[in-house]
Amino acid sequence: VPSVKPGYLRPLVPEQAPEKAEPWTAVMADIERVVMSGVTHWHSPRFHAYFPTANSYPSIVADMLSGAIACIGFTWIASPACTELEVVMLDWLGQMLGLPEVFLARSGGEGGGIIQGTASEATLVALLGAKSRTMKRVKEQHPEWSDTDILSKLVGYCNKQAHSSVERAGLLGGVKLRSLQPDSKRRLRGDTLREAMDEDISKGLIPFYVVGTLGTTSSCSFDDLEEIGEVCNSRDVWLHVDAAYAGSAFICPEYRYLMKGVEKADSFNFNPHKWMLVNFDCSAMWLKQPRWVVDAFNVDPLYLKHDQQGSAPDYRHWQIPLGRRFRALKLWFVLRLYGVENLQKHIRKHIGLAHLFEKLCTSDERFELYEEVIMGLVCFRLKGNNEINEELLRRINGRGKIHLVPSKIDDTYFLRLAVCSRFTEES
Repeated sequence: VPSVKPGYLRPLVPEQAPEKAEPWTAVMADIERVVMSGVTHWHSPRFHAYFPTANSYPSIVADMLSGAIACIGFTWIASPACTELEVVMLDWLGQMLGLPEVFLARSGGEGGGIIQGTASEATLVALLGAKSRTMKRVKEQHPEWSDTDILSKLVGYCNKQAHSSVERAGLLGGVKLRSLQPDSKRRLRGDTLREAMDEDISKGLIPFYVVGTLGTTSSCSFDDLEEIGEVCNSRDVWLHVDAAYAGSAFICPEYRYLMKGVEKADSFNFNPHKWMLVNFDCSAMWLKQPRWVVDAFNVDPLYLKHDQQGSAPDYRHWQIPLGRRFRALKLWFVLRLYGVENLQKHIRKHIGLAHLFEKLCTSDERFELYEEVIMGLVCFRLKGNNEINEELLRRINGRGKIHLVPSKIDDTYFLRLAVCSRFTEES
């Protein structure tokens, strides 16, 4: 972690852009002086904060190619390869995870995948799809209700431990969102969800959207997808699965039990850019029925129409921005140059390192684990009050060698050690 203070950079560069061109050497020399002096090194083997952000040579090369080709792939005709490679890559990836066929374009149904920028975007896109699906249904039942009447009644649900971006999606989508109390293992259960929905229905509200989290940010706990899915399916409520970090582990068959019930979901999302060696940004999202998202924000000006419309996805309808980079190249390169086998090795190595750190904690009577270790995250603390743990973190981070971030659940403060770098070793 750099030792700079806010505002460090301005004095290091001129007040205005240069009138005359400078040589490459001058610019490159300033990378060290200006930029690297203020970089937090996410790929240092001692970086254990947040969650990993992925990085690899194949991905960097593909990113450069994407920059060089420099197309904007919003419709099929705007660059056919850009759309078509993405369709196929999300089928490859979906098969690697063992996703149900109904999510894949190759199934011949309407399902398919798209690369979003981030999981937060995927959560919002799914919410907007859920909103348009429910609005249409409710209008058929109550033709006399206006859009505003219906909107004020919509309510969505998530685990209290779900990522803050879920709450944000509710704000951006203009709907109520309730965060529900998980069980003692920090999992959202079916009964809790059912009770919350019944309570809201009795108040005249309309449940329309649920986010199930596989691998929460604070402690990497897993909602009970099977139970939640049961409730959503029986009530025609859209279920979105956010597996941003942990989803990468499903390429290893031994971890797929954690997504049992995924066939009940309407949309599924995870970030290859966290734990699967693909550089940011690359957030993979699959939709069973993309038409609800397409209908939610479909505007079709003449200048974006083309003759092949309908025979391939126009991804602009599946996302919030219009423009998009050729991100499928990164997936293609990484999947081919590593192969599934080496990607699995990478995930298993990180989980193995987490279990090693878990052993180090449990074999020292001063420490305790806060949460069962399932993935590459260990939640641990000194036995005792929160203050000594805050002090421990200050001392660890104060040295500037190791970087950790804390979390707090139900007033218990703990430290999170995430295995992040490709270069972290047992030693």
